[in-house]
Amino acid sequence: MALQLQGFIELPAHAGPGGFDHAAVHGRRSLLYVAHTANDAVDVVDCARGAYLRSVAGLPTVAGVLVCEEQDLVFTSNRGENTVAMFSPDREQARVKVGVGVRPNGLAYDPADHLLLAANVGDPARPGSFTVSIVNVETRSLIADTPVAGRTRWTIFDPESRRFYVNVSDPPQIAVVDAADPARVAQVFPVPAAGPHGLDFDPASRRLFCAADAKVLVVLDARSGKVLAEREIGGVPDVVFFSATRRALYIAIGDPGVIEVFDTETLRRRETIVTEKGAHTLAFDASADKVYAFLPETHRAAVYVDGA
Repeated sequence: MALQLQGFIELPAHAGPGGFDHAAVHGRRSLLYVAHTANDAVDVVDCARGAYLRSVAGLPTVAGVLVCEEQDLVFTSNRGENTVAMFSPDREQARVKVGVGVRPNGLAYDPADHLLLAANVGDPARPGSFTVSIVNVETRSLIADTPVAGRTRWTIFDPESRRFYVNVSDPPQIAVVDAADPARVAQVFPVPAAGPHGLDFDPASRRLFCAADAKVLVVLDARSGKVLAEREIGGVPDVVFFSATRRALYIAIGDPGVIEVFDTETLRRRETIVTEKGAHTLAFDASADKVYAFLPETHRAAVYVDGA
């Protein structure tokens, strides 16, 4: 098997409902940040030692975490107060918050233009609340709140095309926002499967990997939106991560609790790794070829090394 279990990292117990959500790795600092939604905090892990270090508190219902190594920044989306937060790893408590749209979740960042996109889940009872918010990180201000067709999921940024790609659950589509004109949706790619959720990108082949609630992995051309392939997966997915070195896609599926690994060249399933029921989120450390699965029932992280 390619993914080999290296061990577990104990994390703080849940103070309330919600478990864990998105996570990101700062490879140069060997730090992992995971949204501990149940604790209104981000847990910080030392990747080199495989040990929990501390928590960054005061982030209500935190859902998303994103790292920009180039600018040494960490971003969070805080659904409980409709804000995004930003801080340096050296000054975690000196965070800055900016108000955004309703229930922010997915995050993507354009470092050249200092633009942070927050994909907002919205509220079906509030017309017009399905939006993506654009924050200027230099001025620490909201510069656009762009309507989209429905509830958003995850989002990514491609620095070559300077485009943000945002999964929209219903109607199933990927909304494309140009960093040069972020106040509108430039393009829409229909997705032929209900509930686009996890999203990642292969810059070499210009392909988008979209994992949908309909238990389908959809591969699209990032330039045209053309559907290149569809593959069945073993459950309703959440987070996906692409490994350029391993040519692998890691898909977290909370029920029954597995990681499915696909070969991105052949689009065949390489293996299925059992994690824990409810483990719907992952982190990927590209510098060490490690995958972290967050286990909500036992409040810990399982650490896998990809030996493919």
